[in-house]
Amino acid sequence: MLDTLAEIPVLSLAAQANDPEGFAQAFGGSFQRFGFAVVRDHGVPQELIERAWTLTKTFFDLPEEEKRGYFLPGGGGARGYTPFKTEIAKGATHVDLKEFWHIGRELSAGHRFSDVMAPNVWPNQPEGFRETFIELFAAFDTAGDKLLSAVARYLGLAPDWFDTAVKDGNSVLRLLHYPPVAADAPEVRAGAHEDINLITLLLGAEEAGLELLDRDGKWLAVKPPEGAMVINVGDMLQRLTNHVLPSTTHRVVNPPAERRGHSRYSMPFFLHPAPDFLIKTLPGCVSAENPNRYPEPITAHDYLHERLVEIGLIKK
Repeated sequence: MLDTLAEIPVLSLAAQANDPEGFAQAFGGSFQRFGFAVVRDHGVPQELIERAWTLTKTFFDLPEEEKRGYFLPGGGGARGYTPFKTEIAKGATHVDLKEFWHIGRELSAGHRFSDVMAPNVWPNQPEGFRETFIELFAAFDTAGDKLLSAVARYLGLAPDWFDTAVKDGNSVLRLLHYPPVAADAPEVRAGAHEDINLITLLLGAEEAGLELLDRDGKWLAVKPPEGAMVINVGDMLQRLTNHVLPSTTHRVVNPPAERRGHSRYSMPFFLHPAPDFLIKTLPGCVSAENPNRYPEPITAHDYLHERLVEIGLIKK
């Protein structure tokens, strides 16, 4: 049935509690068809989201010089501030029209991943920034665990299969600001790309612009209802599932003329496994019709490094 759908269905994560198998089939089916899903009732408190939006806008309104004080050259954009026009989509000719801030997992002193997961950088202002985004990171983590449980069920795995994979995972919460664009801007706000991680949980796609490249080669606008979350497959999950779940190309296009004077904000949570997780093709995703594309496994850390070099955040 999903093959004939032209629009991504809107699912309720609340349905998982009473019918985990039914939700898993609907969610996994949307992933397999589009590489994307739209989920409401995701459990991230609205009050927390609104507080996070306010702090995000306040931070990006700070003077350029102050923001650049939190830029860490050579850090691969892993933490803190990355200035406007730094990142470029793989194979693109124009850099993206965005600036962003990255928050990672808070690790305890002496944690075994401390050498590969950098400590967070926190700005002096706005007040409450650190506390709010640590809380939001945890809420995204919880929602992500529930969604990965549905993915596991859909793939015929134990519902808790991903739990050990993502424990202490190298996930990143990105606060994104796309400033107003000129009427004749040739670039798109974010060039066509795929995400690197397992799954991405996105808040803020209500502001038009997000599009996915559908199977027929046409761009399909992603239009979630207010308060819903857009979820998409990342390259790590695509590789793990031998492309059964596709990491779909997507972009953020410039807005129509009447909206070009407005900023666009979004908050993607890039859910990553632990750095030492081995991305090894799931046997259930290999068949005569779908032979194993990736006979050589790779750790999540090594895969992430390869990709960050490709998009210009780490220089060779």
